[in-house]
Amino acid sequence: VEKGSGNFPIVGIGASAGGLEAIEEFFKNMPDNTGMAFVVIQHLDPRHVSMMPELLQRITNMTVLPVSDCLAVKPNHVYVIPPDKNMSVLKGVLYLSTLAAIRGLRLPIDYFFSSLAGDRKEKSIGVVLSGMGSDGSSGIKAIKKQKGIVLVQEPADSKFDGMTSSAVNTAVADIIAPARQLPAKLIALLNNNRWEIASPEIKIKTKDILDKIIIQLRTHTGHDFLFYKKNTLLRRIERRMNVHQINNITTYLRYTQENPKELDILFNEMLIGITSFFRDAAVWQKLRDEIFPDLFKQLPNGYILRAWVPACSTGEEAYSLAIVFKEALAKEKSNKNLSLRIFASDIDNDAIIAARKGVFNDTITADVSPERISHFFAKVDNGFRVSTAIRETITFATHSIISDPPFTKLDFLSCRNLLIYLEPVLQKKLMVLFRNCLKPDGILLLGNTEGESSENAVFIPVDTKLKFFKRSTIPIPDELMYTSVYFSHKKTETQEHMKSVKNADNIQTLANELLLQRFAPASVLINEHGDLLYITGRIGKYLEPAAGKANMNIYAMARKDLGTHLISAIRKAKQNNDPVILRNVHILGANGEPQDTVDVTVQRIEKPDALKGTFMLVFKDVSVALTPPKTLSKQIKSTSAKRQQEIEIELQNVNEELKSTREGMQISKEELMSTNEELQ
Repeated sequence: VEKGSGNFPIVGIGASAGGLEAIEEFFKNMPDNTGMAFVVIQHLDPRHVSMMPELLQRITNMTVLPVSDCLAVKPNHVYVIPPDKNMSVLKGVLYLSTLAAIRGLRLPIDYFFSSLAGDRKEKSIGVVLSGMGSDGSSGIKAIKKQKGIVLVQEPADSKFDGMTSSAVNTAVADIIAPARQLPAKLIALLNNNRWEIASPEIKIKTKDILDKIIIQLRTHTGHDFLFYKKNTLLRRIERRMNVHQINNITTYLRYTQENPKELDILFNEMLIGITSFFRDAAVWQKLRDEIFPDLFKQLPNGYILRAWVPACSTGEEAYSLAIVFKEALAKEKSNKNLSLRIFASDIDNDAIIAARKGVFNDTITADVSPERISHFFAKVDNGFRVSTAIRETITFATHSIISDPPFTKLDFLSCRNLLIYLEPVLQKKLMVLFRNCLKPDGILLLGNTEGESSENAVFIPVDTKLKFFKRSTIPIPDELMYTSVYFSHKKTETQEHMKSVKNADNIQTLANELLLQRFAPASVLINEHGDLLYITGRIGKYLEPAAGKANMNIYAMARKDLGTHLISAIRKAKQNNDPVILRNVHILGANGEPQDTVDVTVQRIEKPDALKGTFMLVFKDVSVALTPPKTLSKQIKSTSAKRQQEIEIELQNVNEELKSTREGMQISKEELMSTNEELQ
């Protein structure tokens, strides 16, 4: 395999239906000597030979090549995926594999974008062009996590706007423009010179504006960046200013005030998200061969070690810790029956969701040895999944190390490469907090550029080079015993999640507009807690007031046989924007016999903004076709076959409901454990 040359940017271009025209527009306006490489991923018919390389070669002077397995990527080249293949990139080399369906869908764009993000990090660039479906939306999130660049064709400019609209709705796109304008905007973004703060007066003014942006972020997200290093924050803000071609920070402040979604993107930019398996191999070797064995000698039989990994991002650090513990325990000869419980936390909820899944793309083979892959991972269609035995040792939770109560009574705490982004005053407070979280002789692991900087010697060095420290037994002043750093002003749940509508007239206008566009009666509009906001059509067949005090809640009003299905469907709809459809749900009569059959569609609403976060439930009766008279035996046979089909449908619904319930229970279990730890 020829190695890829250099760490130049690689541009992944995803397209589907109607994408050929958009791809041609893109390359007509892209210069030939940008120093970037371009990889085109299109949904192609596996039964036909692709003519894409020949078509693109007529448009651009760059060399256009169909991808073959193990092909090294070079700058100023265009590479085209062959039909019926998945493609990944590792160390600048393209690899092909059989195109596998994920949950019935083929998602080659997501697959490549995720691989590209892991391989090129901040030099990964994703472009989503015309197409049906939502392929690419997940991949651009992965690129954004690595601080890469995301471009999306303007949906109105797309021949088919399914993919582009879905990509825009992720709120991670840096540039949204017609296909012909994307090249110039990308080059301008890459070449834009850094703005500089010159005079002391400008520095003071910039600090004031920066503080106002931090206040806006705190109000909008509930997270406070006040004690983050100002240069770090300014670099993140500068990147967003470059995207919008804004040269003045005051203008950018006004832009965030007028465009609240920009604050969501800026918040994601503030998150570091740089992690990998077994980062700094010597650290993990020391932990396995010396630190853990020394701890094991002091522990009684059946002891459960407690560890905390704050700022865990997508979980690689926590999983690495669990794997090394298993390896160290396997070498332990005392047979003490020890176990490990890891609490892994981060303020980024999307990162925590990804960490819980424990699925990583093929690029982890660069950091994880084949032996560890075979022992602690299972191969799946889109990469590797951490084994159940490892995942069960870790509780992932959304948690702020600054404003939330910490995890306590710990034997081990790993906080690597977070302190370097914080001001010294907060670093010192966190070191005291870490000291109070650990048991006597508990171990702290820091990043390779961090150290024990507190004035009260709350830790003593174990290995200054690899940054292992032990909790000091020296008493500290009483005022330092308090474990909370400071509490930020969090946005309340009603502000963040419940977009209340000002009056009933407003609800009626918006709901009617929404129904005319997308739904037909009978329907109900509910908030995330199940409270009814608006009713259309006759719903008495499906919902009825419960006896006792009036309760206009879907869970209280749903008929008993329908209610359990709705709980599962609404929970599932909260997880993504796809509609959840319940088919052939029976409504039972007074005698317990099926009286009616109904299909129910549950859809989370994202637009208009006034209804964002609500859910629309649409009920559609399923009519039973009348059949001509038959003989008794044929009628019995037909009835039996029909009943069998109904049972199969019911069983499928029950299985889906059970799966959803199990997933919900697992997440609730982890959140409850996390909450219990915080309360203690």
